[in-house]
Amino acid sequence: MPLALLALAIGAFGIGTTEFVIMGLLPEVAADYGVSIPTAGHLVTGYALGVVLGAPLMTVLGTRVSRKRMLMLLMVLFIAGNVLSALAPAFGLMLLGRIVASLAHGAFFGIGSVVAAGLVAPEKKAGAIAMMFTGLTVANVVGVPLGTFIGQSTGWRATFLIVAALGVLGLLGIARLVPEQPRPEGVRLRHELAAFRNVQVLLAMAMTVLGFGGVFAAITYITPMMTGAAGFADASVTWLLVLFGLGMVGGNLVGGRFADRALMPMLYVSLGALALVLALFTFTAHHKAAAAVTLTLIGALGFATVPPLQKRVLDQASGAPTLASAVNIGAFNLSNALAAWLGGLVITAGLGITAPNWVGALLAASALGLAVLSGALERRDRRGASRIVTGSTAEPALTNEAPTAPARR
Repeated sequence: MPLALLALAIGAFGIGTTEFVIMGLLPEVAADYGVSIPTAGHLVTGYALGVVLGAPLMTVLGTRVSRKRMLMLLMVLFIAGNVLSALAPAFGLMLLGRIVASLAHGAFFGIGSVVAAGLVAPEKKAGAIAMMFTGLTVANVVGVPLGTFIGQSTGWRATFLIVAALGVLGLLGIARLVPEQPRPEGVRLRHELAAFRNVQVLLAMAMTVLGFGGVFAAITYITPMMTGAAGFADASVTWLLVLFGLGMVGGNLVGGRFADRALMPMLYVSLGALALVLALFTFTAHHKAAAAVTLTLIGALGFATVPPLQKRVLDQASGAPTLASAVNIGAFNLSNALAAWLGGLVITAGLGITAPNWVGALLAASALGLAVLSGALERRDRRGASRIVTGSTAEPALTNEAPTAPARR
């Protein structure tokens, strides 16, 4: 794998850290600004919405810029947002800093996926995408716990300054290691938008929302689930999330490896197994050891779908993949909001603290259904194309065999 993927992974590590570390620092931020915890929670919601809106917006704005230069500009935006968050004297400015940083998120992963895939041979594209996303998964194992510890020990502002420094490191790595990849000649915004008329692209994005929504349905409520149902102490939740993060790292690498060999079968297996494990989590969540193992499997199976889904979008929008790739990243954050809302509904309805796991299982099963539909449509289109090719090659053969008039004596 090219060394340039390391630079992309560093950028992904910083972005992943800033996205999730705020969840562990909400009490400190709320106390510093004198706001309630629910009000401080807008820092999470604002970031997610910024990713969903920023992914297509920043990609469209960068249509006339080379991909390398756009990645560098996005890292500058990310650095500025985190510096503003760290130095903000008022909560409103802190929220603005979070939104500014979030605008770089979707476009960075979207454009970065295209760049990563272009650095390697066609049969290694999913593996290259997985290498870049490794930075995001490792952030959940190392960056988020370490950033939370630093923020709680020395002040939350220090955490965001360190994240900004990671952005500077990623920026320098991209400038030094990532080769220039100019946009293909003749590709304009209308070509990028045309990708959304492809049913397969829309199906892949729907699979992203539903499949990863299954993961977020469980993880959003993991703290009350593990402390209330499994009986873990509050302090143990951090290490449970580390296990979840380790599962994400392993699943991401395995998903990238096997997606290059058999993409659709990889999706069938990972989504089917994810639906099953989420359903089982309703029962294993009441036992400490079983809950820890199941949580790790959810992380592994959930992220095993990421490289194949991202590659699926790139393949189906191959003529102009940048915008579609970025929007698919936004779909992951849309799934977060959808799953959290649905999980909250079933808890409010009195179905129990483990009820979100059933919601997650149904979402993952729905994604599997879409994957089966997508595969069936693709096989149908291939058969149709094969019949057209066969028919077109058969006609000349008939004319060659036509009888000729007998020669005169």
